[in-house]
Amino acid sequence: MSSDPFMRTYAPRRQSYSQAAARAGVGTRPASTATPPSDLLAPYMVTEEPYYRPVADEVDLYEAAYSVRMPMMLKGPTGCGKTRFVEYMAWRLGKPLITVACNEDMTASDLVGRFLLDASGTRWQDGPLAVAARHGAICYLDEVVEARQDTTVVIHPLTDARRVLPLEKKGELIEAHPDFQIVISYNPGYQSLMKDLKQSTKQRFGALDFNYPEHDIEAEIVAHESGVDIETAKNLVHIGERARNLKGHGLDEGLSTRMLIYAGSLIAKGVPPLAACRVALVRPITDDPDMRDALDSAVTTYF
Repeated sequence: MSSDPFMRTYAPRRQSYSQAAARAGVGTRPASTATPPSDLLAPYMVTEEPYYRPVADEVDLYEAAYSVRMPMMLKGPTGCGKTRFVEYMAWRLGKPLITVACNEDMTASDLVGRFLLDASGTRWQDGPLAVAARHGAICYLDEVVEARQDTTVVIHPLTDARRVLPLEKKGELIEAHPDFQIVISYNPGYQSLMKDLKQSTKQRFGALDFNYPEHDIEAEIVAHESGVDIETAKNLVHIGERARNLKGHGLDEGLSTRMLIYAGSLIAKGVPPLAACRVALVRPITDDPDMRDALDSAVTTYF
């Protein structure tokens, strides 16, 4: 592993943890040697490299986890890069990625599938989790705590040594494809007694912690993604850091990297910085007049 995690390129590494583990005799789950992903999975392939800036050893750790098909849990505040990281890793590994945006109305049938009635009669339709398990994709459950606990327990048989998905309504047991992996994400800052993962779920996953990057790295990300110059990006990051210091003191959540990119994108299109920050940073995050004044003051400090 490189001694400097900030100097990595985005080209696939010639040696990964999985390769090192294979030489050391550590057990891995071999990828499928069959034909490339089926036409069914073709729409889920990440064909172009997503921009992702590593901040530590998260890329190497995920590669190691995938080599043994360890289920992974990504924890961190909103807009800090969890979803982009999964997209980048799917591209890097050359695997299809099926993303499910979880919500409180989602049922187990939404994940595993259901019977449908059409002109030909009754037919079974696999859900996204079943498609991923059957054909060998990475299934990403975004903000999994938004789903009901009686829904999320359906993933349990896939996240232990069994690696199976029972389709009780159909009377079928899907044995997970060798390339299948499940990844979940959530924001621990929003969890409560009523909205949290069960310990029986948490202990089936490895976990990576995400947070907003250090100042210079975040400025690099904002500049790259929005198209503004690096000095403007640094000013936006300064504003973001000031706002994050107010979390718990009037703000439920600080300004995310995503919001800073939105503001930078407006500035790059010719919108005056004060107006861009008002639209993309201040107004969305709070309706409190005093808090808006405080954030507006932070903006005027740097623009």
